[in-house]
Amino acid sequence: MKAFIIDKYKKDGGYIGQMPVPELQADEVLVEVHAAGINLLDSKIRNGEFKIILPYKTPFVLGHDVAGVVTKIGARVKQFKVGDEVYARPADHRIGTFADLIAVKETDAALKPKQLSMEAAASIPLVGLTAWQALIEKGRLKKGQKVFIQAGSGGVGTFAIQLAKHLGATVATTTSAVNIELVKSLGADVVIDYKKDDFEKVLHGYDLVLHSQDGKTLEKSLRVLKPGGKLISVSGPPDPDFAEEIEAPWFVKLIMRLLSFGVRKKAKGLKVYFSFLFMRANGDQLKEITALINSGTIRPVIDKVFPFEAIKEAMAYVESGHAKGKVVIKIK
Repeated sequence: MKAFIIDKYKKDGGYIGQMPVPELQADEVLVEVHAAGINLLDSKIRNGEFKIILPYKTPFVLGHDVAGVVTKIGARVKQFKVGDEVYARPADHRIGTFADLIAVKETDAALKPKQLSMEAAASIPLVGLTAWQALIEKGRLKKGQKVFIQAGSGGVGTFAIQLAKHLGATVATTTSAVNIELVKSLGADVVIDYKKDDFEKVLHGYDLVLHSQDGKTLEKSLRVLKPGGKLISVSGPPDPDFAEEIEAPWFVKLIMRLLSFGVRKKAKGLKVYFSFLFMRANGDQLKEITALINSGTIRPVIDKVFPFEAIKEAMAYVESGHAKGKVVIKIK
């Protein structure tokens, strides 16, 4: 099958070539890939930035978002049948959506939202699950609370704003002037032009921050929280709880403890909480997201759709940080 293959960890690495069709396990479905979302995570894995967390053995196929059609089911699969249109964020170590076919665990997939195209559906899983796990699972965001979602016009931001508004929260976000109307249309209540204003001088007494930026922004974000507030970071640094969660070896646990020591100390001094989130595959949560999309509560935001042959160009565009919402590649 055709696939985008990583044969060595390096920036701008990878090539389109041939790989064997995935072997189907009893609890998996074989999906013919129609479209795949591109995420910054793909670039970070290709570049070797996450080798300590996700040590993939080369050669491997990249890609974390898929929408397509079930062509074969494993012996124990109960939820799906051949011909079903599905979408998924495959589990870590089972990725590979930049290809003609991928085997996905039954528990990681869900039926595709009916009214969405394959391209629109492929834009959802990773960012949708990230927002769900940050705001609902870890953040326990409630009606009437205030949440600061950084980079509101990005992939995670565009989804998280809509989810937070659905939960009844007041939403603040940062973006550039050109995207102010976009984030307002998604439900943002307070919009800060990060090129002109300092969010730390505008925001006070927040219950939750969804952090996706650099270390300097993280430190400032801790200070906009009220005592007892939480900052959930999807961009690091990884913390000891995460090391326990992935059952990391002792030396990796030590590294993560050291990497996050400074921010955990600052959070403690401010009487707030810091937590790192590395989102995981979850088909049940995807079903909940599907219901929100089918009801019109959440809509996908797509910047560009690239052909499979332009996958490197698409990844470079995502890395530039200028995408409004998601970037998708069309495979079939």
